[in-house]
Amino acid sequence: MREIRAELIKETVKDLFMKANYFAGEDLVCKFKEAKKKEESPIGKSVLDQIIQNAEIAARERIALCQDTGMAVLFVELGQDVRIAGDDFNEAVNAGVREAYEQGYLRKSVVDDPLFDRKNTGDNTPAVVHLEIVKGDRIKFIAVPKGFGSENMSSIKMLTPAEGVKGVKDFVVGSVLKAGPNPCPPVVVGVGIGGTMEKAALLAKKALTRPLDRRHPDERYAQLESEILNLINSSGIGPGGLGGRTTALAVNIEYFPTHIAGLPVAVNISCHAYRHAQATI
Repeated sequence: MREIRAELIKETVKDLFMKANYFAGEDLVCKFKEAKKKEESPIGKSVLDQIIQNAEIAARERIALCQDTGMAVLFVELGQDVRIAGDDFNEAVNAGVREAYEQGYLRKSVVDDPLFDRKNTGDNTPAVVHLEIVKGDRIKFIAVPKGFGSENMSSIKMLTPAEGVKGVKDFVVGSVLKAGPNPCPPVVVGVGIGGTMEKAALLAKKALTRPLDRRHPDERYAQLESEILNLINSSGIGPGGLGGRTTALAVNIEYFPTHIAGLPVAVNISCHAYRHAQATI
């Protein structure tokens, strides 16, 4: 049994949320530059150029990529041979989020009661934590500061098995077209297929943590990702919603076994600030 101090968990979570908010990944910047070369719309090119400059300034000045610094979402893979020492795991995670948003001058966007009071918690806690127990003596964290301009464009549908591939394509493409300019394109589209209703939604969220230069290992799903991306980019929504070819940078699909009577499909969209950072301790 390996002992990991809660203080290390707090510091790791803190560093990840600050890093994710300040630095666009190399894969993302490469996608912006590739899109700019291919974009036919002059306005679209201009928007992409501004997005690239924004990423450079954010990294250089250590300021947020976007004014919406997101709700703190964490995917955690906890090794079953780990013992947490020194404090409660959840408190350590929330302490890390609290310090990241306070010390990093990141906007606090969480309200305590979603319907009535809607009072800001003042420190961007609590985090939304998705915990998975795995083999080993390590803890892997993936931090996702999720902005709600794009989160609000999420959707889910319980298809019938007979609707098949066409039903999935129609639903995913229709969801992105319905979102239009609201999620700040060019977007990344996370798709979850299978499981139950809530499992599909979780898969769609987790799909947004995959590097943009990594294809799905199953060629059938990789082909489906490519087909849906082409359909979305034929819509003409374009960068910033101002017209052009680059409405989406990627479509990432994750799947899970499901019931014989169902075909759950969920769509979770990320704005052009495709933010996530990971570490293993």
